[in-house]
Amino acid sequence: MSIDTLRAQYEAFPYPARNPADEKKRLITGSPSHLDEVNHNVFGGRIDHAKPLRVLVAGGGTGDGTIMIAQQMADAGNPGRVTYLDLSDAARDIAEARARARGLSNIDFRRGSLLDLGGLLEEGEPFDYIDCCGVLHHLDEPAAGVRSLAGALKPGGGIGLMVYAPYGRTGVYPMQAALRTITADLPPKERVALARRLIERLPTSNWLLRNPFINDHKQADADLYDLLLHSCDRPFTVPELAELAAAGGLAIAALVDPHRYDPAVWVKDPRVLKRLDGLSRLERAAWAEQVTGSMTKHIAYLVRPEDAEGAVARPDGPEVVPVLRDLDGAAVAKGLPPGGVLEAELMGAVVPMPLPRLAGPILARVDGRTSLGAIHQAVAEKAGPLAWDAFLAQFAQLFTALNGVGKMYLRR
Repeated sequence: MSIDTLRAQYEAFPYPARNPADEKKRLITGSPSHLDEVNHNVFGGRIDHAKPLRVLVAGGGTGDGTIMIAQQMADAGNPGRVTYLDLSDAARDIAEARARARGLSNIDFRRGSLLDLGGLLEEGEPFDYIDCCGVLHHLDEPAAGVRSLAGALKPGGGIGLMVYAPYGRTGVYPMQAALRTITADLPPKERVALARRLIERLPTSNWLLRNPFINDHKQADADLYDLLLHSCDRPFTVPELAELAAAGGLAIAALVDPHRYDPAVWVKDPRVLKRLDGLSRLERAAWAEQVTGSMTKHIAYLVRPEDAEGAVARPDGPEVVPVLRDLDGAAVAKGLPPGGVLEAELMGAVVPMPLPRLAGPILARVDGRTSLGAIHQAVAEKAGPLAWDAFLAQFAQLFTALNGVGKMYLRR
């Protein structure tokens, strides 16, 4: 696949399909690169927003990741800047229009390839954080892409990436091959039209039709093209993702969301789980991927091996500040009995999350500003004497449940 071929696709079908007018109604958020998620999984919760954060979005497309992190940095008062980089002028035009609709002035828009970052580095320092979402699996040599990104990364920084995973995309690759046979010589719009005709007439035995985790082909033309007509697309298992990171001299600091990769979330038989004792974190994650069969992608945060130990924040001291994501702690606390259970949707399954006795009183006080020390004091004043270690054990159980589904992070 040539760079020209890749660029031509996204000129014809900017991806994902976005309308800049929608910025007046909502901010699209996701992973990687949600600012609280980045802080938690790359910087140990220690981002100081008084200091400018230098961010690169490598393969920015129509702007989802760029707009999200630029808006969140602006909201946090961070004086840093986001550099958007993409091959497609059509995609960049949409991203720029979205930024204008929000009044964002902290983004520098550039055209180019993540395989050639020399010009950006000549203009300024390396980047504190790099977003590379949905790009590496479209390169002929993904390892070359990781090496290029790692070469643009500041010491102590990290990369958030998303790559496709194989098992949850069952049916995609045979359909890609079938469509390649009948559409290879057609222009992009005709390829899409013929693909839709075939999809409407597929036999019921077709694996794409039977896969409940894939529906991009039912969406906009850009989504269908990216799923089924892309010129280069290869998925990665967890071990292959670890190898890809290592090719750039990097290590996986975190896979998100953690419960996706926890065998105990999916298999409840203690005899089976006992057989996993002694496996490493990534080996257990690989086993979970094999067993669930539902992962369509992997979202990971990469850092240099020497930075891995302190990259992910831990609930280990009174100065730690818990932060909720898309969750109203006070509202949840009102209806939560002591030792209650929350349910979360995870890859098409409903996962019950048993909570500790003090989950309600703790959640009622989590506002993104109050430290664990202050929460402990407030809970103890209302509930009676409560040793720090006992409180921390209660909070750790709550944190494990909510962080496991991407609903709580930590700051320092």
